Amino acid sequence: MLVESVYRSEDVPAADRFDSWRTLVGRTHAPVDLISDHRDDFRVFQRTVDLGSVSVWPSSFQPVIFRRTPELIRKSDPEGLHLTLPLEGSLYVSRERDEASYGPRSLNVLDTSHPFEVRPVAGSDGRHRGVGLEVPLALLPVPERLRDRLPGLRLSVEEGFGALLAQLLTQLANGTGSYRPADGPRLGNLVVDLLSALLANALGTHDSLPSQTHRQTLVLRIRAFVRQHLHDPRLTPRTIAAAHHISPSYLHRLFADEEETVAAWIRAQRLERARHDLAEPGLRTVPIHAIAARWGFPRAADFTRAFRTAYGMPPSDYRNRATLHSE
Repeated sequence: MLVESVYRSEDVPAADRFDSWRTLVGRTHAPVDLISDHRDDFRVFQRTVDLGSVSVWPSSFQPVIFRRTPELIRKSDPEGLHLTLPLEGSLYVSRERDEASYGPRSLNVLDTSHPFEVRPVAGSDGRHRGVGLEVPLALLPVPERLRDRLPGLRLSVEEGFGALLAQLLTQLANGTGSYRPADGPRLGNLVVDLLSALLANALGTHDSLPSQTHRQTLVLRIRAFVRQHLHDPRLTPRTIAAAHHISPSYLHRLFADEEETVAAWIRAQRLERARHDLAEPGLRTVPIHAIAARWGFPRAADFTRAFRTAYGMPPSDYRNRATLHSE
């Protein structure tokens, strides 16, 4: 599990909840004024996930207004970028030059050096739910002349780097039990790389990205492409390279520093999907060869051999054991 802290309003006396959470927001993000009709018994839940120099904070809370004023900026400015991905509800944001609303299909961008007012709109249960992301501006390759364009950017999460970033943020919001504490800084680097590429596309500065960021984001795009096409038996390093307009040799060089080769990683992903299906009670009547074919193994013998090598038993034995444990 990653290093994280949890704030629950029910752990704090009702009279202190609102002010204590305002203090926490000031430490997590930057000092802000909070206004709410519910301050006498404010309900909020927030996890703060530590990713090294980057932090992610999934939260749910009753209606509240966030204001960052020029006076607060003069007192304290961490010079960071804050992005919010709404999960339930939406955001209405007022800045110096514009006003805009944001729903679950876009990321809102705030710069701690610029005043703003954010009015989250609650979901059906009376709470707004979302994921906040804090990144120091010094980590992002944004030219100084373009920094004023950051507030007000609408970053789509429906495709490309935005979709990859939203998937990662949503996964972290759902839980971090599959990670080790040492994975935090690595995930922080992934977040910075994805956000750097996303901002570069939005600002038209893609050529200014560091070569390492280009490489990391391309690897992430390739991994997402592979996961979407695991069912296709024609998925090979050559077809992957062609889909990304690179040579097969360059594809192999991209994965040279990864833990597995491209082909080995594809095989591991397919086997893991098949293993999951074999253990699924609702799929017990589906023939093993059909599950194998679903995940890109058209030859049953090849699947059985690969499965035995990976998991130490044939797929039929694995299914039988999973069935016994589920009963």
